Amino acid sequence: MTDPLHGVTLEAMVTALAEHYGWEGLGQRIAIRCFTSEPSVASSLKFLRKTPWAREKVESLYLFMLREKRRAAPTVHNFPPPRS
Repeated sequence: MTDPLHGVTLEAMVTALAEHYGWEGLGQRIAIRCFTSEPSVASSLKFLRKTPWAREKVESLYLFMLREKRRAAPTVHNFPPPRS
C-alpha cells in the first residue's frame, strides 16, 4: 500500500484542511493558537515545522479528511457497455 502523505507538502495539507473545514473548524478540531488566533498558512507552517506533535495531528486530520471525502464520493462502477 502506498503512503497517502508521500509527496504532499505540509503547506498543501494546511491549505486543504483550511479550505475544507475553515480556520474556525480547524481550530476546533486541533486546538492550537496558530489555527485559532489570527490564523494564516504562513504562521501555521512556522509553528508546525518546529512542533512534531502538532504536525502529527495535522497529518492525522488530513488523512481523516481524505477518508471522509472518499466515503462521500459516489461509487463508480466500471460495468462493460451493454451488448446491442
